[in-house]
Parts: sequence; C-alpha cells; structure tokens
Amino acid sequence: MCENISYIIKVDNVNKNYGKAHVLDDMSFTVPKGSIFGLVGRNGAGKTTIMRIISGLQKPTSGTVSYGFDHKKLGKVGALVELPSIYSNASARDNLIYQYINLGLKADDSIDRLLEFVGLADTGKKKAGKFSLGMRQRLGIAMAMAGNPEVLILDEPINGLDPQGIIMIRDLLVRLNKEKGITVIISSHILSELSKLATDFAFVEKGKVVREVRAEAVEDAGGLLSEFYTTRPDLLIPILNMKGLTTRFDNKTGIIYAKGYYNLTNVVLAANEAGVNIARVVTKETDLETYFVNLVGGESYA
Repeated sequence: MCENISYIIKVDNVNKNYGKAHVLDDMSFTVPKGSIFGLVGRNGAGKTTIMRIISGLQKPTSGTVSYGFDHKKLGKVGALVELPSIYSNASARDNLIYQYINLGLKADDSIDRLLEFVGLADTGKKKAGKFSLGMRQRLGIAMAMAGNPEVLILDEPINGLDPQGIIMIRDLLVRLNKEKGITVIISSHILSELSKLATDFAFVEKGKVVREVRAEAVEDAGGLLSEFYTTRPDLLIPILNMKGLTTRFDNKTGIIYAKGYYNLTNVVLAANEAGVNIARVVTKETDLETYFVNLVGGESYA
C-alpha cells in the first residue's frame, strides 16, 4: 500500500467509446480509502463500464485510473461485475479452490474462513447451480475476496434479491468494510439500500460524474421537508424557527419551506396564539432517490 495517499482509486478524465457510441465522457471521481463508495445513475449512464475499467476488464479510450496500492498484483482488485462467474456443477468450496488456482494462490484453510465469513460454510457438496440467488451472490463476493483485495467492486449485488437476501448482503459488505478494511465500490438500483451502506457517492449522468458528495451531504438534503401556506409568512417563519425548523421563503410563490421534524399540533397552536392562520401544510420525506432526481432531473433513475 502506498503511503500518504488519501485515495484508493482516482479516475481522471476517462473516456470510453464503442465505435461511434460515446459511453464515458471525461469521467472523474476519487474513491477515499476505507470508504463504501456508491455509484448512482440510470441504466446506460456508464456505471458498469467504469467499473469494468477500474477492475482491469476493459481499457479506457483515454484518461487515467490511478491506484493507491499495487493493483497489478493478482487478487488486489476484487470484482463482481454483472453475473458472478461460478461453476454451477461445483460446490462453493470447489469454486473457491478454482479461483485460488486462477490467482496462483495456495488452496489453504483461508478458503474455509471465507466460506464462514459469507455464510456458506454449511453448504457442503451442494452444487452452486442449486443455490438461491442470494447464495450465488455471496459466493461471487467470496470469490472476489480471494487474494485479500484492497478494493471490492460490486455492480448491482442486491438486484433481484428478496428482503432477507438484501439484508444479508448489506450486513456482509459492512463487515467487510469495518472488520477487514476493504474499500467497497458499489452500484445499485435500490437507492434506499445504497443509502444505508455508502459513506460517499458519485452521481453519474450521461457518462460523466455530475457530483461527488459525502453521505452526510445527502442526509442533510434529506429528512422531512414541509411546505407552509399562509398569508402572514413574516409571523409564521419566526414560530417555525423557534420550533427548531430551518426555513426558506419563496417570494414568488409565497410558500415557506421548512426542514426538520416537528409536532404539527404544537405549531398550529403557536400560530393561532400569534394570530396566524395556516391554510395548508404539505410534507414529504426526502431520500437518496429524491436527491438524485433533483440533481439530474427526470423521474427515473433506473
């Protein structure tokens, strides 16, 4: 591992063309060491392509990818991009043995520790082709972990899983990050789950990153947002502020936007005492999906 480098991967002005199709357009972002880095974008935005380039499966047309570690050493970049490459007629253990052989590693007891870590230690000789989707995903992650990687790249690892499977993968990734110190780069269409995992985000649209943010910035943009309609915003705003709400007044529409959680009855009673009539209140919970849609426009991120 290189010293005094704050990033694990740095993407600089990467372009990727397939014939006349321009898939990546000067894409740039930095993945901090020890982070769970979420790539958010619609289908076709370029998430899978940049993941394949980072993992060494493809080369960029132009631009560079820098690594804060010796990425040329086999196994140091673990990747599960698209479907896991497993032998359906082999057991979970045999699949890991084959992966160790491919990486030039000795098939030792670390295989059994990997199986234990991903919750597949009790599958015995059961063929991987008989596994549930969640089990196959966990096996794919175990195979990507062979070689003790510095970074784990996962493209849609929870897509198609049932709620229990999603929770198991989510908990597994958190443990990988916290207990083993592995940086995780992950994309997912299930933004509610991604928001529970990621410490950092890059929002991708039309082949380029439109914004990089820490998870705290998304959280600050989230929460409960209320619209207050009244003829006396000058009197209502101080009341809302006293109740701990952050307010913004739109002069054009006359709407007071208030962010934060509150007791509506208490607000109405305080407004009545001040002689203020609240005509209407509209509230909504904002989240990662809302943040993304507000950032890039449109209604769909999928």
